[in-house]
Amino acid sequence: MKLWVKISLITVVTILTCTGISGAVSIYHWALYNRAKTVESYERQVRAAAYAVGKELDYEPTAHFHETTVRSYYHYVIQKFGLSQYILIEADEVVCNKTPYTLENPADSRWGQEEGYCVVQKNNDKYILLIGQKVPANGNKDYKLVLVQDISFVYEDIRRQATFDLMVYLATALVAVLLVFAATHTALRPLLALQRAAQAISDGHLSSRAAVRRKDEIGAMAVAFNSMADRIERQVNELSEESGRRLQMLGSLTHEMKTPMTSIMGYADSLLHVKLSGEQKESALRHIYGECGRLGRLSSKLMSLIGMYDNDSIDMQEVSVQEMFKNVVSLEQSCLEQKGIGLEYRCEMDRRSLDRDLFESLLINLVDNAAKASHAGQTIWLTAQENRITVRDEGCGIAREEIGKVTEAFYMVDKARSRQAGGCGLGLALCSRIASLHGATLQIESVEGKGTEVSVVFSH
Repeated sequence: MKLWVKISLITVVTILTCTGISGAVSIYHWALYNRAKTVESYERQVRAAAYAVGKELDYEPTAHFHETTVRSYYHYVIQKFGLSQYILIEADEVVCNKTPYTLENPADSRWGQEEGYCVVQKNNDKYILLIGQKVPANGNKDYKLVLVQDISFVYEDIRRQATFDLMVYLATALVAVLLVFAATHTALRPLLALQRAAQAISDGHLSSRAAVRRKDEIGAMAVAFNSMADRIERQVNELSEESGRRLQMLGSLTHEMKTPMTSIMGYADSLLHVKLSGEQKESALRHIYGECGRLGRLSSKLMSLIGMYDNDSIDMQEVSVQEMFKNVVSLEQSCLEQKGIGLEYRCEMDRRSLDRDLFESLLINLVDNAAKASHAGQTIWLTAQENRITVRDEGCGIAREEIGKVTEAFYMVDKARSRQAGGCGLGLALCSRIASLHGATLQIESVEGKGTEVSVVFSH
């Protein structure tokens, strides 16, 4: 069963139950009130009639009359006052009965109460009201006056009113049911839109969103759902892009590995099947050793790059940039001196929150790349000021159309020269990733024949 139907049924049952109970209680109290007012009205009539009859019987004009004459006189008195629905009792015996009914217990003492006594009896389909009242006469005789009145009309009015109220209640309930179902369905319609949007997303349509047309809780839910969907779409797209990059890296790795593997296999085959001189054997072994080293560096840098994509947690600490520069220079100085390349540094930056190992790796990669592009007698500058750390060389530079591609994994501007220098095309890709992990960007400016400047620019 759908939610809007459940809520509608619960609401309708609750409303009908409450209104039904309140209506029944109201009708019941109205019936009691109506009957009580009717009885009260007849009680006043009985008191007035008893008073009038009592005045007439005070003088006891029948004291010496024959019994038949006395009874005729009682009939005369009752008829005189128009008491056609009364019974007159004398000494526990009915002496005058103007009603079509027979009083079964005239000796009952309750008919002679000072305040009157009333009872309603059901006779077939009729409701008979009996009201007994003592007649206030001063003589020696004890008189009681009993009103016998058919009040079926009161109960008939109650039934008609109850039937009318029931019909009104049923009609109102029907209208209420329709209105509740319509209102609930309309109120919960945005949930159906949310359901359709969720189903569309689960089917792969990540751009699906729920329309937000209201400012209530359902509208807030739609806003939260859309926010969640935006994040899911963004993450899925990022994962897809990342998967594409990794596939590209694997393809590039396969391609890059073919050359050294082919070279190794060729030299190994020559060593196995061709008679070589000692110098030729040594040369072949050196080539094999060099290619194996390049394969090792290639796999090591690839694992580093993949590892940084898999784990974004880095150990950020306050690091002295000056000390980090000194360490990088000490690590690179010997290699650069062998090539006749100078390395100068200037640091105007104090301390910064960095992962020292990763950032030193970034600087070493940049210095290595600058060294590969430089010639003997040229100088590499390592500088830091404000929010920028820069490595600048005087080497061959990079063509304008190549600058946007150099941070791609395995991309090398001059593949022959890079391989001769032991490169594998992953250095700037690693640098770009390390910079991103530190909230910075890698900016490259280069002019062919004049050199390259690579800067790590922090956002703050």
